[in-house]
Amino acid sequence: MQNTWTCEFTCNSLARNLTHELNRIHLHTMKVLIVDDNEKVRLLLRDHLPATADEVYECADGKEALSFFKKHRPDWVLMDQEMPKMDGITAIRQIIEAFPKAQICMVTAFDDEELRAEAFAAGASGFVAKSSLVELETILVSESKGQTP
Repeated sequence: MQNTWTCEFTCNSLARNLTHELNRIHLHTMKVLIVDDNEKVRLLLRDHLPATADEVYECADGKEALSFFKKHRPDWVLMDQEMPKMDGITAIRQIIEAFPKAQICMVTAFDDEELRAEAFAAGASGFVAKSSLVELETILVSESKGQTP
């Protein structure tokens, strides 16, 4: 009898503390657009999104992403570099030109300083190599809160 009461009390306390902590943090949901010409990569990127990404959309190229952004205004865009119709750097420039506060993270297989500099010069808010996707959640969450990762 006493063990049941102790377990109930502990579980209820933990649930109350968790609820209190979540309310304190004020978890904000986010809308994310994944732009990559490879469907398998888009699925992989979905697996690395924070739990607060409650709406996730996909496009296969930069041109499609620009059109989607104009209509739906996602909180974040995850942009590949090499794609048909319009590459990632061009798409970033065009989205930022039309929507200066857009948050775009380049996610690419090419992790070199020149491309990184070009992405930031185009207006990207972040840059992640596909070999380091564990960094993605940190960038999305901290940049969404106006912090530097």
